[in-house]
Amino acid sequence: MKAGHSQGDGGGAPRQVGRDDRLYELAGRLTERDRMICRLLFDHRVLTTPQVADVAFDSLRKAQERLSVLCALQVVDRFRFRSWSGTSPYHFTLGSAGAAVIAAERGVIVGDLGWHRETATALATNRQLTHLVGCNGIFSALLRTARSRADCALDEWWSARRCAGAWGEIVRPDAYAVWVEHEVRLPFCFEYDAGTETLARLKAKLDGYARLARAVGHATWLLIRFPSPGRHTAARRVLAHPEVPVATAVIAPAAAPDGPLWRAVTDPGPPCRLADLGHPSRALGATTARP
Repeated sequence: MKAGHSQGDGGGAPRQVGRDDRLYELAGRLTERDRMICRLLFDHRVLTTPQVADVAFDSLRKAQERLSVLCALQVVDRFRFRSWSGTSPYHFTLGSAGAAVIAAERGVIVGDLGWHRETATALATNRQLTHLVGCNGIFSALLRTARSRADCALDEWWSARRCAGAWGEIVRPDAYAVWVEHEVRLPFCFEYDAGTETLARLKAKLDGYARLARAVGHATWLLIRFPSPGRHTAARRVLAHPEVPVATAVIAPAAAPDGPLWRAVTDPGPPCRLADLGHPSRALGATTARP
């Protein structure tokens, strides 16, 4: 039997294998973990090999092996950079077969997803790539913690695109998430500061978060990650707001974002763990800002 054709039940003329047949064949080769990776790449656009390992694998080697298979199946695409300091890790985006999987799960065609392979691959030259990868790294690390501890979960992780769809006329955070630990549930908006904005511009964003709090009837924590201690110290001087509880941190690449790194701008005390921000006494009655 020739590749690309299948024999009819009665031994008649062969028929061309169509999209559904290829999807059925692919479905038999994909695990639920593979599908989860597809969903993450559709929602969050790009993940590096270590980030995929954080969210789905017990070792970097196993992640590399499976991602190579998914790349060969066109479930994912990949690219990486070379520089004087060496080769960067592979960056993965959703491939054409992965987009077909997402479309099938949602009962739509790929064209209805708003996904285009050209847009995904264009990330390789996008000036915002470093920012996007850095932001996604915070949440992949939280997922790593959640996978290793039964008392933790990242119940929600919204992309900047989803946040813009929900609140874009008011404010556009880089992410919205809900971290759960023991009995504590902490919803928060997140800003990944790269040090490129003026402090005046950063401070002005707080008015948007205050508008969001008034629109939904309650405040939600705003968490901001800073790239350096100097930027962190300078920014904290301008980030106090009567309607917006703000906490800040400098997070080293190997640090766990749920650890004792966060400092509320109104609290002169030592840094606290992420879950500690969920204590009722820590915020202005902060709960969730979901629509």
